[in-house]
Amino acid sequence: MSTQRRKAVVDLYRDAPSVDPGVVGTKAACLARAARGGFPSVEGFVIPVDGSIDTIDATRDAWRALSDHGRLPLVVRSSSTIEDGAESSMAGRFRSRTDVVGWDAYVEACREVEASKGNVHPSAPMAVLVQRQVESVRGGVLFGVDPVTGARDHLVVEWLPGSPVGLVGGTATAERVVMSRRGRRLRSRDDDLGTLGRHARRQLARLGVGLERMFEGPQDVEWAIDPPGRLWLLQTRPVTAVGEATGGVGPVLGPGPIGETFPAPLSPLEQDLFLEPMRLGMIEALRAVGVVPRRRIDASPVLLTVGGRVAADLELLGWSRPRRRPISALNPVPPVRRLVAAWHLGRLRSCLPTVVDGLVRGTDASLRAVPALGSLSDPELVSLASSVRRQLVAVHGHQILSGMLLPSDDDRASAVALAMPAVAAARATGLADDAIVARLPMALTLTPPRIGSPDPLPEVRVPPGDPGPDVGVLGPREALRLRARWLDELAARIAWELGKRFETAGGLHTADDVRLLRSSDVAAMVGGRTAPSDLAARRNLRPCAPLPAAFRLTASGGVVPVGPPGEGHGRGAGGGRGAGPVRLEGDPLHPGDVLVVRVLSPTLAPELPGLAGLVSETGSTLSHLAIVARELGVPTVVAVPDATRRFRSGETIVVDGRTGEVAPADLVEEDAR
Repeated sequence: MSTQRRKAVVDLYRDAPSVDPGVVGTKAACLARAARGGFPSVEGFVIPVDGSIDTIDATRDAWRALSDHGRLPLVVRSSSTIEDGAESSMAGRFRSRTDVVGWDAYVEACREVEASKGNVHPSAPMAVLVQRQVESVRGGVLFGVDPVTGARDHLVVEWLPGSPVGLVGGTATAERVVMSRRGRRLRSRDDDLGTLGRHARRQLARLGVGLERMFEGPQDVEWAIDPPGRLWLLQTRPVTAVGEATGGVGPVLGPGPIGETFPAPLSPLEQDLFLEPMRLGMIEALRAVGVVPRRRIDASPVLLTVGGRVAADLELLGWSRPRRRPISALNPVPPVRRLVAAWHLGRLRSCLPTVVDGLVRGTDASLRAVPALGSLSDPELVSLASSVRRQLVAVHGHQILSGMLLPSDDDRASAVALAMPAVAAARATGLADDAIVARLPMALTLTPPRIGSPDPLPEVRVPPGDPGPDVGVLGPREALRLRARWLDELAARIAWELGKRFETAGGLHTADDVRLLRSSDVAAMVGGRTAPSDLAARRNLRPCAPLPAAFRLTASGGVVPVGPPGEGHGRGAGGGRGAGPVRLEGDPLHPGDVLVVRVLSPTLAPELPGLAGLVSETGSTLSHLAIVARELGVPTVVAVPDATRRFRSGETIVVDGRTGEVAPADLVEEDAR
């Protein structure tokens, strides 16, 4: 081995060290193994990792034999020991040169490839792979697993006429064929450039499946077909950063009407204080009605958060038509259940107005009895928060029951409609927001609940009305909704009071950190324990993009929209779902931005970490930059028509790497509502 290491070149397919990644780098070693396994490989040689580019004259004989004395074009590529691995491909990070003709061009290309590690990993061992260039009439990339969904029952091929360089480099939009593992075409978008014929598909299928067996895992295969129709293997490496193997499961979820109450992402403590009581109230209401089987309720999340954003089980709550098997129409249980429920509901409906009236009066009395929060001890504040939680469960539950059982109160004034003229009149007198809320608590209905500094009251564009509307004109459902908002506000102010105290005592860096706690953390800190050890990590968590109007979750919590994609979307390249402000090429980039470009140039790879999304007008889901983006978890969509003109710099957009959705965030949120 030591003798071979001192050789100026290693023959790619004849010398024993050619299968050793430590000698020839990972890319060349994989090709050498494939050649020994009988796969159609292109001849070449390697300047090994301990070879010196400064002694390149020693490779002249190998160059002369391979290039037919400089008459045939060569390809000069990197073969580092740190690229093409199972965890990170480093796709496109190092330099490659095609159409290298003549000795001077060969020397220049070798030096350029070896020097390319300087901007990526200066200490990385680098070999230089030199091969004869295939005259390609069609070339592309084959994936042994769907890189977006993770499905292994089919192969994904993207290709172009001529060389695959434009595909892997992201400068062209490839044609796409999804085929079985035997080469049968399942789905295709290659009609514009002529189909990939059955013979070619079968060759590719044998190549992809065979390499998967040899390397014990799905492969990312670069290939070319020459004029006689022969298939050539140009590169093989493990597929990295694949998506999930399954689609969405479970019920249809979505923001629904809950999105109007909580339009912004909720912090962990806000979820505990606001959302959990609502969820428990809904469960109690559904159980009381008895129309939905208890096991269906128990199996449902009812309400949940996805990346801080609120969603509900739309099917359970009747906001989406549930899936039904044909045989379910013959099941006699649902009609019988409805008959029993009707008798039960008649009794419940008759007594509900009296119960609601008593609940409203009791809630008002308990709110009036709350002392100044600053006068309460920490344990008393925690006890008060627990009492508020119990009241919220009752209020939300009876609000749901009122909506289901009592006549609609849509013909009566809503709390928001009454609050708007009252706020306008109060603001006309010069009152500040906090004074308006203290005088007119109904004004809280104009802002969502939150822990911390309250959102400013909106500018009201209606003529001033009565500054002191009568709360009694509200119908039962609206009256309960108003009390729920007041109780949410009290819970938020209790949390903020504790946050300020924790900051003063040194338990929190700032009072605003209380929003990152869970209810159990707050109770523990009141009991004398320190803040959670992962608090710093919680500060760095970003909320997810706005949710679709309807979706299902994957097993790991990924969002899979329900329904056809919108017009103007592109091709999802993986990485999940994200949102952020648009930055066009040349704009300064910051973490959380969405980069919108014309082509997926590999030179953009250093800009990817921290991005909320990547959108390109051209490119392939199998290109080098798309692979790196998937590895980094950056939501990526390619082939988006006119993206650089459609989206303005600074505009917030949603990018879904699974579905190819790219849309302004305000439109996504409007659709969800």
